[in-house]
Amino acid sequence: MEIKNKNVFVTGSTRGIGKAIALQFAKAGSNVIINGRSAVSEELLAEFKAFGVQAVGISGDISKSEDAKRMVKEAIEALGSVDILVNNAGITRDGLSLKMSEEDFETVLKINLTGAFNMTQAVLKPMTRAHSGAIINISSVVGLMGNAGQANYAASKAGLIGLTKSIAREVAARNVRVNAVAPGFIESDMTEVLSDKVKDAMKGQIPMKRFGMPEEIATATQFLAEQEYMTGQVLTIDGGVSM
Repeated sequence: MEIKNKNVFVTGSTRGIGKAIALQFAKAGSNVIINGRSAVSEELLAEFKAFGVQAVGISGDISKSEDAKRMVKEAIEALGSVDILVNNAGITRDGLSLKMSEEDFETVLKINLTGAFNMTQAVLKPMTRAHSGAIINISSVVGLMGNAGQANYAASKAGLIGLTKSIAREVAARNVRVNAVAPGFIESDMTEVLSDKVKDAMKGQIPMKRFGMPEEIATATQFLAEQEYMTGQVLTIDGGVSM
């Protein structure tokens, strides 16, 4: 797919990996829909518009089906279509399973997995009608390997891989492709607050001995959007952790 002038909706794109993904597409000439639960500032939109593309801010709660439908409708009204959807939004509520509350388990699944389903369902009808589209789900190596203290997060990210493969089978004949990226340890607000000792211990688990950068996930996401004969796949970007 030629992504220049295409319209890309990135959930959870006001900061972190989501923002890096949206910037990657903007640099490549795509129009971007910037999304968060709160209103998107004009200052943030200006960062994207500086690349000579259109940038629209749309806020809402992806865990609510009606919000997802409304946001996709607003995006289509603003730009004419949603050609690429990146389901990036996600949260963590870590804790050992023995002590994890039902609320913490269900909240993580509702945002990370149900939210991605809601957004995907909202774009599928216009994409299948157009016989064109790409959906990229941001999963995690934790969904492939598991991780102590993250049963809820791992379950949501593993579920996202199953969702990716199932929907890919459903819509492949309509030329809509669905793939996933599984990041490993990535430089983020979460890693920034860790002590050097903890960071060194984490890096010791990584064959490449460093954290990944958000931009490396962004380039992988662009790659999946562009590949016209690739669907139902999981691209692992983790420095070798899961090999």
